[in-house]
Amino acid sequence: METTFPVIDFSKLDGEERGATMEMIKDACENWGFFELMNHGISHELLDTVERLTKEHYRKCMEQRFKEMVASKGLEAVQFEINDLDWESTFFLRHLPESNISEIPDLEEEYRKVMKEFAVELEKLAEQLLNLLCENLGLEKGYLKNVFYGSRGPTFGTKVSNYPPCPKPDLIKGLRAHTDAGGIILLFQDDKVSGLQLLKDDQWIDVPPMKHSIVINLGDQVEVITNGKYKSVLHRVIAQTDGTRMSIASFYNPGSDAVIYPAPALLEKEAETSQLYPKFVFEDYMKLYAGLKFQAKEPRFEAMKTMESAVKLGPIATV
Repeated sequence: METTFPVIDFSKLDGEERGATMEMIKDACENWGFFELMNHGISHELLDTVERLTKEHYRKCMEQRFKEMVASKGLEAVQFEINDLDWESTFFLRHLPESNISEIPDLEEEYRKVMKEFAVELEKLAEQLLNLLCENLGLEKGYLKNVFYGSRGPTFGTKVSNYPPCPKPDLIKGLRAHTDAGGIILLFQDDKVSGLQLLKDDQWIDVPPMKHSIVINLGDQVEVITNGKYKSVLHRVIAQTDGTRMSIASFYNPGSDAVIYPAPALLEKEAETSQLYPKFVFEDYMKLYAGLKFQAKEPRFEAMKTMESAVKLGPIATV
């Protein structure tokens, strides 16, 4: 059984190793739900700047606030497992359909500019990856982007997190186990402090921190569109007793009014497989997910099936 976390050299898609590289991506999507990209085309200089400014911003604006929260809840002295909060300090940026970066308080001008530039690069990479998934699945080029499009294009945002040193990592998770609700997730993470783990064959496996890599994982929507051929996978963050772990996760998701359902071309190709997943409006799924994030995804899919019978869904936008 293959247990080495899949690391993929993206630059090999341009040479004679393209076939083997596509096969590695396919295997990662089918068996892991995660893979790590090297040579992905985003400059190391930009990544270094994003990391430096994110860490500076945390120290200047977030660290004290986090310490006060910990003190106010008495978390340093907990004796029992805590199940209703995460040991993380976060803020969110929205890029699409429209950016809110200018409205976020406490961000230095340079940091705003750099995060905008980073988002443009990540958006390009996400759309490249969606097309590679289409190619591996035998779907027409642009299919996934079109399904995600809705009436206003995809939803794209970034969760900037820091996981400070935790005195009781066995009792408090950095981030509790969950699958991601959305489409495709692109993570730029700390290359020194580890902590991210995914569940594979009932074992928690570390996602290795590697310098200048982007970790990709698939969300629930990709599982639905592929009718379960690709799965979203449970993952969590284990807090560490020393070192603060930086995590910048960008979510390329369907537009709020996008209609999500298994791709008809896949259902035709696998005539013996029935449609296992519901058809729904992405926003309805997100409303449900908000309250159930840390629970199993299967009941969410079931709930959407129940709703489906009550919803009349129009044609899909083919922009």
